[in-house]
This record gives sequence, C-alpha cells and structure tokens, in this order.
Amino acid sequence: MPLSQLDSDLDRLACLAGRSRRVTELPGGLTNHNVRVRTDDGGDYVVRCSTEDVSLLGIDRDAEHHNTRRAAEAGVGAGVVEYRPDLRMLVIEHLPGDVLDNAALADPAVLGRAADAVRRLHAGPRFDGDFDMFARQATYLATVKSEGFALPDGYDDLADAWHDVRRALAAAPRPTVPCNNDLLAANFIDDGERVWLIDYEYSGNNDAAFELGNTATECDLTPELTEAWTVAYFGDPTPADLARVRVQALCSAYGWSLWGFIQAATSTLDFDFYAWGEERFERAAAGLRGPDLSRLLTETTGG
Repeated sequence: MPLSQLDSDLDRLACLAGRSRRVTELPGGLTNHNVRVRTDDGGDYVVRCSTEDVSLLGIDRDAEHHNTRRAAEAGVGAGVVEYRPDLRMLVIEHLPGDVLDNAALADPAVLGRAADAVRRLHAGPRFDGDFDMFARQATYLATVKSEGFALPDGYDDLADAWHDVRRALAAAPRPTVPCNNDLLAANFIDDGERVWLIDYEYSGNNDAAFELGNTATECDLTPELTEAWTVAYFGDPTPADLARVRVQALCSAYGWSLWGFIQAATSTLDFDFYAWGEERFERAAAGLRGPDLSRLLTETTGG
C-alpha cells in the first residue's frame, strides 16, 4: 500500500482521530500489510491492512475480527480496538514481547508457555465458523485445477493415502475447540512470563490435534520436539494423542501446500510461494508414503 494511501486511511480511524502518531513497518505478513502505530499520548497499536484479494484462500475478514475478539476474551490474544472492513483494517493492541522463531521452541520453558497459551485458547469461547482441513484441501485443489495453477508431479498420487487418513480420524472423532490453525512461530509472542497468540485469519473450531500438528509442521519440529510439544499440551498424552498429532501434522503439510501454489500464481509479493508449498508437499509425501503411516492410523483410532 502506498504510504500516502496508508496515511489517509489511518486518518479515518476513530481510534487515531486527532492524535499525533508514529508509524513503523512490521515484518512478515503474507496476506496483510502490518504497521505499528504509537501515539504521543501513549497509544500503541498494530494495524492489520488487507491489501490483496484473498477470496481464493478462503479468508473471511469478519470471522477473523470476531475470533480475534474471542481470543482476547480467552486471555490469550490482543484486544481489538477498531474494525473497519470498508478500509480493510483491523486495529489491535500491541503486545509487548518477543516474536518466536523455530529455534526458540527447543527451550522447554518457552515450549511450556506456548502450550499453556494454546490450552487457554482451546478452553475459551467458541469461534465463528469451523475449520476442516479436508474440506479446505478439496476447495484449494479445485481452485488450483480450475485455474490451471502449477502443481507438483505426484500430488494426486497421494489421494488414496489422504482418504485413509480422513477415515481414520473420522473413526475416532473428538470435540472441536477454538483453534488458530496457523500457529507458525511468528504467531507466538513471548513476554517471558506468558505467551500470546496472534493472527486469526484461518481460525475456526477444529480438532486440537490439528493445532498441535500444524505447529509441528510450521515450526519444523523434530519428532522428539513434536512429542515434547504434545506432552507439554496434554500433560500425559495417550498413544492415540501422540499418533493423532503426528497424523494431523501430515494433514497440515498436505493441505497448506496448496495455499502456497495458489499464492505462487496470484500474489504480487516478492516471495517464493511455490518453493514454500513444495517443501510442505514433500514433507507430507514422505509421511503419507512412509512405513509408519499404517501404525499411526491404527493408534489414532485407539487400536
């Protein structure tokens, strides 16, 4: 977004009206342009600006706003200050703390605080809408094919294994809980005493094991760290808990890889989305073709 347009839009926000401000760019954001706004009278906000058409990605900005509020009610998310869909802007409170990276989760104390944050989110108020990666994957795949977007060779060869995974998870269904569904390391903010969770673009009620498995995938956790992450969340996980998280990590990688292929064809950002998607596809393919899949699916159902 041009700086002149950003300044003009910020002037139209009620929370900034008549207040002198300083604006700084924030890193990250592949579907948002994020800025920090500090006012001379002590206000400190993050303004999330949606600048591109995200309809092909299935993002619902009204649901994002609603669920961001619910996460704040759960005591785990930033408070919402103002929502202006006409400006494509969501203003939230700035959270003090460090943005995590993948390496930070190797620290047991950080891992424990992160797991506590996820538990608090999952115990909080229900979200607006549900998130089902199987439905999302089907929609994304239909988009890729109908639009003629590039897809790696062998993606469709995993369809039978994908259906086996779906059947196994459905055979032992679990209650859904409010989930972020996109907890990469950059969406954890650690102030040293507690961890906060941000970015609710893909939020919805879902299987808690998907949340854990998605983080394992996005944060590139080793098998040992994935188990430690599962233990940190559950306390004393059952074999079914451990297996379900590993299986849902494969679901995350296989489904979200399509997000990368759609972005590669449509986004104007200078980012290698195709390589991002390909890395996740290759990780999913290794697991869906691997010797452990049958055992994991059996353990997932409690067999």
